[in-house]
Amino acid sequence: MEYISIGNVKIKKTAALAPMAGIADTAFRTVMKRFGAAYAVGEMASCKGLCYSDRKTAELLALTEPERPAAVQLFGCEPEFAAGAVEIAERYSPDIIDLNAGCPVPKVAGNGAGSALMKDPVLFGKMVEALVKAAHVPVTVKIRAGWDAEHINACEIAHIAEECGAAAVAVHGRTKTQMYSGKADRKVIAAVKRTVKIPVIGNGDIDSVESCEEMYRTTGCDLVMIARGAYGNPWLFRDINDYYEGREPQSPPTLEERLSVMREHIELLVKCKGEYTGMKEARAQAAFYLKGMPNAAKYRGMYGKLSATEDLYELIKIITEENL
Repeated sequence: MEYISIGNVKIKKTAALAPMAGIADTAFRTVMKRFGAAYAVGEMASCKGLCYSDRKTAELLALTEPERPAAVQLFGCEPEFAAGAVEIAERYSPDIIDLNAGCPVPKVAGNGAGSALMKDPVLFGKMVEALVKAAHVPVTVKIRAGWDAEHINACEIAHIAEECGAAAVAVHGRTKTQMYSGKADRKVIAAVKRTVKIPVIGNGDIDSVESCEEMYRTTGCDLVMIARGAYGNPWLFRDINDYYEGREPQSPPTLEERLSVMREHIELLVKCKGEYTGMKEARAQAAFYLKGMPNAAKYRGMYGKLSATEDLYELIKIITEENL
């Protein structure tokens, strides 16, 4: 088994879990790590929000031991808040601190943070420099190919990140204006790999062992990162680990296995967030786990109204009785 090092953090060269706001929370990360995710990045927290003692923002930084090695992710466009944010983030003992310079959603990019930082290389460099100066752990950066098709500048931004002390750069092969549509451009990721000496993490369209292997082969990246491909599918990490560790492929999960892991995931969600919030968020997770199963549409009305753990158990009971 090969490993890569990000600063002093050693990570298996299989597949990592990407940061996904509102999705990849503690429960999600814990399940994915149990199935073999080599590394995980938490949900992004606002540098400014942390400095203004926003309790909900700080909660996004919490990490548990089963999730490690793991990073917390910060976003912002005001370097003067970087040191204060790092000081608070390090109270949660992250292995790595990641700067989000790739989020395309309007409420982030529209305020100059996330992928908007790629439009201002000077400000981007100041943000990285401020975080690196304040941090006692490695600082990494997540970027996109560029703002739009006419402004593909991932190589320039990655070079600035390296010059300012970043320990690695993750590249999502789409532009900001693409959001999550179209195809990720692996040529951009390959170009970044040729540009910098620090580790490069390739991200975009990984939903199988084959696409993971292709990302490594065509880009030369040091680590692959999975986002939407992990929705309701922790077995993807298991399969990638099996492939790189030379084991025979395992059978796809049975319906019984899917229901069991869905239950584990949602129970953990409730444990972390309480029943009201946990079950509200469980609706999306149930949709991920049940996608593609026979008669999935039939149960949509049930999982779309989950509000108590008893509802979950009743849903599982009905699916089991009707399909097993």
